[in-house]
Amino acid sequence: MSLAKKQDVPPVNQKTKAPAKNTLLNRMLDVVERVGNKLPDPVTLFIIFAIIVVIASHFAASAGVEVTHPSTGDSVKAVSLLTAEGLQNIMTKMVKNFAEFPPLGLVLVTMIGVGLAEGVGLISALLKKVVLGAPKSMITVSIVIAGILANMAGDAGFIVLPPIAALVFMSVGRHPIAGMVAAYAAVAGGFSANLIVNMLDALLAGFTQGAAQIVDPNFIANPAMNWYFLAASAFIIVPLAIWITDKVVEPRLPEYTGPKMKMDKLSDAENRGLKWAGAAALVFISIIALLIVPSDAPLRGENGAIIISPFMSSLVPIIMGLFLFPAIAYGIVTKGIRSDKDVADGMAKAMSAMGMYIILAFFAAQFIAYFNWSNLGVIMAISGADFLKGIGLTGLPLLVGFIIISAGLNLFIGSASAKWAILGPVFVPMFMLLGYDPAFTQLAYRIGDSITNPITPMFAYFAILLALAKTYDKNMGLGSLIAVMLPYTLIFGAAWILFFIIWFFLGLPLGPGSGIYLP
Repeated sequence: MSLAKKQDVPPVNQKTKAPAKNTLLNRMLDVVERVGNKLPDPVTLFIIFAIIVVIASHFAASAGVEVTHPSTGDSVKAVSLLTAEGLQNIMTKMVKNFAEFPPLGLVLVTMIGVGLAEGVGLISALLKKVVLGAPKSMITVSIVIAGILANMAGDAGFIVLPPIAALVFMSVGRHPIAGMVAAYAAVAGGFSANLIVNMLDALLAGFTQGAAQIVDPNFIANPAMNWYFLAASAFIIVPLAIWITDKVVEPRLPEYTGPKMKMDKLSDAENRGLKWAGAAALVFISIIALLIVPSDAPLRGENGAIIISPFMSSLVPIIMGLFLFPAIAYGIVTKGIRSDKDVADGMAKAMSAMGMYIILAFFAAQFIAYFNWSNLGVIMAISGADFLKGIGLTGLPLLVGFIIISAGLNLFIGSASAKWAILGPVFVPMFMLLGYDPAFTQLAYRIGDSITNPITPMFAYFAILLALAKTYDKNMGLGSLIAVMLPYTLIFGAAWILFFIIWFFLGLPLGPGSGIYLP
């Protein structure tokens, strides 16, 4: 699908000074890039961590390491995995660990709908509709809102929206780099601010559930556990991103003197497709409403409950359907789908793109299983909780510190799921033993994971953004691009942490059935 009437944009030699080589910022960024490049692939990290757990379990068990569980009073001893029984479990339960890994099914089911919507062009057309349909004075607003909402389609927003935003800015005489960084900041920095429960919610909830079950085997997470806070966050991030773009970033960019171009409008078929997709979404939502609104509806829980109900357990297939049926309607109208075979092929193509995630999930599942079998997770959680209580760091400073730790780690490991698979089994049970709901720990992580997304070179799409920026300014390098993105990280971070603190003191619920403290 053509985005503009001119696709080959020559690099523009703008009158701008190259960033000083020895500035503190560039030295710091050089360190981040160098250290990040030396880190192994996330798959390799999980293999290393799994080996470390196996070895550590043997030494801990040999040393007689044990703690007292604060809830039950039972003694929890380290269990060696380098025994006949441990090795048997490693070999015989490998497939079971993978098949029963909570995030695996959640993400793959969601991707059936999201992947088809992306494949037939529905996501791209929807983003263009939002951006192109806005008046000139509302261009920044529409791009930022589109970026926030693009997270519902997973990573598609990183690929589709920045080039569209650059062309839209350029078509009205504004700097294209300002447009692309506004879009990227909204998608990346606002990655955990959304009005709609999406694939990332399902993905992280699966990891949180597994981590929480180290302490409470009966704990069940739902993808909407942070929804109230994240939806409210969108109303904080959107105006901030608009202000930063218009008042901080764009005024600092050199005057753009390159070619002007005009965005292609959506075709008649695309417009018709969006209308039918909207109708399909409305029908699907109406059907779901019939299943939950009446007091005796089949998706209601005991005594008509909604929070603890089949509805909350059905959020993943509901999210899938919310994308799947509009995608089919859009594809039929635009001729992207001509038969049921095309639908099946589109879903299969979406699954094929999940190959790396499936490999990551396999090794993450083994690591988490070993962590549980060895009791090291429980021991670290109880010992860590006792240590934090001993030094008096158990309240808000602890949680803010965790946000900062997550934000720092994000500079080196870009994958949100990979980091949470590492941090979750330690911090979720640790904070549970301090009385905090796993949903609250997950929320703190999500804030930290989001705020440094715009500046981390380890994020998969940062290199794509840099390449795009160079088409408009050949002098744009890694340090200069991060310097452009840095205001978003700093201001988003300060505002989001302040919002988190206010929410904490007000004691508001985080999502359906989820609060700050354990019930």
